[in-house]
Amino acid sequence: MPKPKRIPPGPGQESVWDYPRPPGLERVTSAIRIVLGGITIVDTDDSWRVTETASPPTYYIDPTAFVPGVVRPAAGRSWCEWKGQASYVDLVAGKTVARQAAWYYASPNPRYKPIAGYLSVYPSRIDACFLDGEEVRPQDGDFYGGWITSRVTGPFKGDAGTLGW
Repeated sequence: MPKPKRIPPGPGQESVWDYPRPPGLERVTSAIRIVLGGITIVDTDDSWRVTETASPPTYYIDPTAFVPGVVRPAAGRSWCEWKGQASYVDLVAGKTVARQAAWYYASPNPRYKPIAGYLSVYPSRIDACFLDGEEVRPQDGDFYGGWITSRVTGPFKGDAGTLGW
C-alpha cells in the first residue's frame, strides 16, 4: 500500500507524518484527566508524550497520579521494536473494570528510560480522556492507544486499510 497523503496541519496543529522514527519522547505539562465508571481516576499536568510517525501521540503518566486502588496487574505482554516489552494493567473504578486498559514498560530500552513504570491509557477502553479540557478521540484499531485531538492531523495508522504502513 502506498504511503497516504499527509493532511497539512493548520494553525496550532501538527501532522503525525512529521513525527520522528524512532519515536520522540518529551516531557509535557498538558492537563490530563481520565474518567472511568463516572469517576475521575487521573488529574495531572505532568506526563511524557511519545510521538511516532503516522500515529497520534501517546501519553505516559506517573502511576502515583492515579487514584489509589485503580491500577491492577493484568495478564498479557506485547513488544515494541523501540521501547521493548510492555505489560498491561486493568483499571478499576467503583464497579467498572476496564480490562488491559493501560500498558507500561518496566525496563524500556535506554532511550525511553524516563517512562519506565509510567502508564499509558487506551482512550477506547475507558469512559473518557481529556487533554487540556478537550475530549480525546481514540485511535482506531485494537492495538493502538493514540490520543486524537484537534491539535493533530493524519491520516492515522489504525484506520481501515492502514495495516501495511
